[in-house]
Amino acid sequence: MPSTQATGVTPVRRRSWPTLVVLLVLCYGVAAVGATATGDAGSTYAALDRPVWAPPGWLFGPVWTLLYGMIAVAGWLVARDPVPARRPAFAAWVVQLLLNALWTPLFFGAEKYGLAFVDICLLLSALGATVLLAGRVDRRASWLLTPYLAWVSYAAALNLALWLTN
Repeated sequence: MPSTQATGVTPVRRRSWPTLVVLLVLCYGVAAVGATATGDAGSTYAALDRPVWAPPGWLFGPVWTLLYGMIAVAGWLVARDPVPARRPAFAAWVVQLLLNALWTPLFFGAEKYGLAFVDICLLLSALGATVLLAGRVDRRASWLLTPYLAWVSYAAALNLALWLTN
């Protein structure tokens, strides 16, 4: 068996593929649970008085499918690195995912647009911390979360506009 020095791969990293699978299942599970808890989000979104800059409803599925994959890979890059900085970075990753999971049932399921806005603001804070902390562990993780941060920022503005007009 080749030594760790010869391969350049740490034992922790060699065994990390199951962690990636778990994180992918977790992220896509959050999406599935949110979709199930909301009923017909597409019809609800279509019925809202939306600003002209609101995206079409069909765009959310493809965007979130891509983002959840990137979120999982970013979490995996952080979780697999044996540096001490991974613990706070991964804790922040978990917090942002929980806040993400709460938003859809609040907005679409309960139609509590104000509470959903509070949640998405907390999500933005947790996500900003996650991006910063993940960057201390693995810069790729930070970069993978950047489109998610941009999308959630846009979604927060949209959430506020929808709350104020509906």
